[in-house]
Amino acid sequence: MLLLAVLAVPVVALLAQAGGDGPVLSEITEPRLEADIRFLSHDLLEGRAPSTRGGELAAQYIAARFAGIGLQPGAPDGTFFQPVTIVESRVSPDFTLSISGAGAPLRLEYLKDVVAFAGVEAPEVRVDAELVFVGFGINAPEQRWNDYDGVDVTGKIVVAMVNDPPATPQEPDLFGGRALTYYGRWTYKFEEAARQGAAGALLIHTTESASYPWQVVQSSWSGTQYSLPVEPGTPTLPLKAWVTEDAARAIAAKAGQDLDRLRDAARARGFKAVPLGIRASAVLRQEQERRTSPNVIGVLPGTRKDEAVVYTAHYDHFGIREAAPGDAPDADRIYNGAMDNATGVAGILAIASAMARAPQPPGRSIYFVATTAEESGLLGAEYFAANPPIPLDRIAANINVDGLNNLGPARDLVLLGAERSTLGDLAREILRSVDRTLGTDPEPEKGYFFRSDHFPFAKGGVPAVSISDSTDYIGKDPGFAKRMRDEYTNRHYHQPSDEFDPSWDLSGAVADLQVLTRLGWEVASRPEMPAYHPGEQFAQPRANRTR
Repeated sequence: MLLLAVLAVPVVALLAQAGGDGPVLSEITEPRLEADIRFLSHDLLEGRAPSTRGGELAAQYIAARFAGIGLQPGAPDGTFFQPVTIVESRVSPDFTLSISGAGAPLRLEYLKDVVAFAGVEAPEVRVDAELVFVGFGINAPEQRWNDYDGVDVTGKIVVAMVNDPPATPQEPDLFGGRALTYYGRWTYKFEEAARQGAAGALLIHTTESASYPWQVVQSSWSGTQYSLPVEPGTPTLPLKAWVTEDAARAIAAKAGQDLDRLRDAARARGFKAVPLGIRASAVLRQEQERRTSPNVIGVLPGTRKDEAVVYTAHYDHFGIREAAPGDAPDADRIYNGAMDNATGVAGILAIASAMARAPQPPGRSIYFVATTAEESGLLGAEYFAANPPIPLDRIAANINVDGLNNLGPARDLVLLGAERSTLGDLAREILRSVDRTLGTDPEPEKGYFFRSDHFPFAKGGVPAVSISDSTDYIGKDPGFAKRMRDEYTNRHYHQPSDEFDPSWDLSGAVADLQVLTRLGWEVASRPEMPAYHPGEQFAQPRANRTR
């Protein structure tokens, strides 16, 4: 019934009825976007790491911009800042992982072969345990798949692959077919290993399975790491680690196994975990401190203040990396995060400006949230979703902006998650009115839907979408989008080279943001809330709470 109600009134007709009372889209311009991107990605902000001087500068700047635009403070305490308690950890680089069995121990070197971090608050974590290969490390009853069936991994260290088991001709929709499910995400692998009582987990990295090269693992999971304090009773995993494929092959060989044969066996239904008959030991030393870093929240009050639409964009990045052997004196060590995600913050500032200039208030209130610690596991968004300023069930939709189009105008706009809810139908109508199309995720196997700040909202049952890369650029050849996407991933993603480039063409970003502005305003204006489609897994949390 809800879907029929949403589609019964065309978007174009609603916009016509608005009589010019909606957002002032001319507020969204390339120079304004560029100004915010330049400042937020400047070296002076030192990479915007959470709970650092640069991160605090970014938060204060965003709050000042919110106030200047005309937003009201939106945090529960009546300010622009929602403090998020974060556990800050720094692993000592003397970490090594030693594999013992027949012959001399195999020693894996930190950063070169293994990257490790802890899931517990302790100055020292010691592990010495048997290794068990658990395939994909998945326990999914609805898929009739359990890699832990018949094996007790309590106190042991599991070795697992990332991604889902592949679909087969007999089961073409197994684990979503080509599209990655949450079971395939590295975060799930660690969570399930903890639930199974393991002492640690080693995830096997390949560029294909992770969708990024080892250098991204090195930069993302070394240096200062952040986590939310563990709630009492939550299963924890003392040792979390990634290993290179070469290291995984050496571990398998140490156990008298062939890694390829193990992986092939794990792809078949009915796979049984394989105890490797060897042990891994390590001492992980870390400096830890609890600190706070804020989500920055502004609100444009609506006529229905008990309901809301939420825009999100994370403002954090990786700060400054430590000097490495062989670095030139003038080596660039600042992770400026221009594309990721100074552009997204500039985007929600532009949307807020357009909406604040509307002659009439929106129907539902509209919140703009610049989140902290997204790069550390969506921590700011997780905290916001658990501690929202209004009940989560009264949030009609989340629209997330993680990166903007810097390549020029495109015919399509890709919104991750659009196919999951009636938000996609609404977006399609808006795009049709400007002679554009709603594109589809060109790489669903990489699981981008699970990798940004809209995901905690989706897990809570809020219809959510996140802007992604277009695939059809005007005046460009068919392979242009993929070439540009691969170049960014392989050369600049989570690297100091992610800096603002004056040659960027932000005209496509302006067009995209105008669509996102209209989308949020329409959701705020309609009496009905968007809804997930029947059978969609994210429909369950809200349905369960309203029964």
